Amino acid sequence: MSNDYFQEAFGYECIDDGKVLGKLGSDMEAQMFRALRKPNLWPIQNECLNYSEDDFFDVIELLHDWISKPIDGFEHKWNDCGWHYNIFDKELGQKEFRDKINEIISEYKDGYELSEIGEILERGEQGLETLFEANLPNDDRENIEKRIEAANLKFRRYRSSLNDRRDAIRDLADVLEFLKPRIKKVITSKDESDLFNIANNFGIRHHNERQKTDFDQAIWYSWMFYFYLATIHACLRLIKKADADKSSNSDCL
Repeated sequence: MSNDYFQEAFGYECIDDGKVLGKLGSDMEAQMFRALRKPNLWPIQNECLNYSEDDFFDVIELLHDWISKPIDGFEHKWNDCGWHYNIFDKELGQKEFRDKINEIISEYKDGYELSEIGEILERGEQGLETLFEANLPNDDRENIEKRIEAANLKFRRYRSSLNDRRDAIRDLADVLEFLKPRIKKVITSKDESDLFNIANNFGIRHHNERQKTDFDQAIWYSWMFYFYLATIHACLRLIKKADADKSSNSDCL
């Protein structure tokens, strides 16, 4: 990916006009410090070998914000000055940037990905990653889909703490609580009780002396999160099937 993809943000050098400023102005080091509150990150080609993992991910997210694909302009042929663009497509540039970056960071450690909104996220556990992409069979965007999406982001952000992950599990448990009246109609009362046992008794939704907290949180929070996410998907499908069967039986009467 060429530097032309950053002309809109950074500007360019012209033999005739000198430094032509982009939208970010003349002091890129100050712009990067203002965005990330970190010194010694610019210029990237000089400082990148000293980046920490946190710096590396921060800069990727920032470049995603700044990039845009050059669409139209003119070629300044004098002394091979190069292309000077004035029309850009930000969304297309960001998509191409994500595709390139994800080829690299998907192989880093347990695997990461740059999301459509420009955040570095952990990839899903092997065999469970499709849960993040599967459609939810429901008709309640506000109380179900948005809450699940928020929980997914909270859990998968590369900076997520154990507290963040516990909160994400609690958010999923709250979605199940919202669905509880409809869940009761498609599963047994014992199964319903088991669904909420983890959240209610392992320090997720309550804080009291009866809570079980003597477990490896880093390991078990991951299991709990995927358990609740998969359970929501399963329950929504059971509810949809039951509604469809009820509608079908009603039509036959």
